[in-house]
Amino acid sequence: MPRVLRIINRFNLGGPTHNAAYLTKHLPGDFETLLVGGQWDESEEGSKHILDAIGVEPLILPEMRRDIAPWRDRTAYRRVKKLIKDFKPDIVHTHAAKAGAVGRLAASELGVKVIVHTFHGHVFHSYFGQVRTAMYKNIERFLARRSSRIVAISERQKEELVKEHRICPDSKVSVIPLGFDLSRFQQDLEAKRRLFRRVYGVADDELAVGIVGRLVPVKNHDLFLAGLKRLSERSGRKVRAFIVGDGEERDRLEQVTRDMGLSMAAGPIFNGHGFGHGVNGKPCVPAAQVTFTSWIKEVDVVNAGLDIVALTSNNEGTPVTLIEAQAANRPVVSTNVGGIENVVRPGRTGLLSPAGDVEAFSSNLQRLVEDDALRASMAGLGWDHVRERYHYSRLVADTERMYRELLG
Repeated sequence: MPRVLRIINRFNLGGPTHNAAYLTKHLPGDFETLLVGGQWDESEEGSKHILDAIGVEPLILPEMRRDIAPWRDRTAYRRVKKLIKDFKPDIVHTHAAKAGAVGRLAASELGVKVIVHTFHGHVFHSYFGQVRTAMYKNIERFLARRSSRIVAISERQKEELVKEHRICPDSKVSVIPLGFDLSRFQQDLEAKRRLFRRVYGVADDELAVGIVGRLVPVKNHDLFLAGLKRLSERSGRKVRAFIVGDGEERDRLEQVTRDMGLSMAAGPIFNGHGFGHGVNGKPCVPAAQVTFTSWIKEVDVVNAGLDIVALTSNNEGTPVTLIEAQAANRPVVSTNVGGIENVVRPGRTGLLSPAGDVEAFSSNLQRLVEDDALRASMAGLGWDHVRERYHYSRLVADTERMYRELLG
């Protein structure tokens, strides 16, 4: 029975956790898998509920953290080496940068037969300065030479790794898109929509635009706010915006919102049964142009309540939020970075603009807001686009095929 040691950076909300969880749960029975990973950051929402929902029990390594800390990283490296010696895996498969460095170095030193690494994104632009970025590229080239296979999660990402950043040769890369169970985004849509809009007091004649993700610089929420400001000056439609998530940028972004003259509110916390505690059917929060909701685990309720889903990142791998938006029949307005052009059908399920281009983004947002027919048309195509392409059964089949090839 082949043994797989799967190592992930941290169990936060996002594609890597879903990917690792479904592969751990659904690989055929002749594989034995141990899933290990670090704790999520304090500024992030954890994803233990995702693992619990499908019955996956991971091993938590507290030393495996996102930030670089040599003393802690050395401890993580020693822990992983001990795990490899004890578990004796035939395959070590790492997900994302920190796990990829620690896991691949340990596996290579101990002579593991097959070493696989999945890039869920990369830090080769929009994160660091030129010198630090060059250092990370050299590290990844070094690690790639010690890997049996590199997995890219989109064709665009493969092109970046091979041609643009020259991390490894084309022959070493397999493209395996992420996979999820998207069925909940098609269930009880109207009831979920009523719940979300009742809690936040969204009227029938108002359009709700949302952006979901960590409040960190690379997500560029400033572009989202700038687009909303221009929209408020140019359009007569009633629009409410919802920033779903939290992170280090929250205080600054709230101040940017105030400085732009946009009214602002903070949303209630979802308590597991409903949002906050409304009184006599009244909204839990006052109506405002921009509402910061913090994290909401029930993103299917969020998507049902929105009319448009936005993303403004400077760098992305395969954004889960846009897959989930289309699964909920929601049109997308986004920057065109990373693998987004492989996730969204440009002009069919969403409108894309260059990174950082306020005019192009705001124009696309205004077009979707004002054109009801276009919005409805794009919404109707989303589910058909993502339901097979990003289902976990396809992810598992592709990965199993790769494993057997490498073991063979």
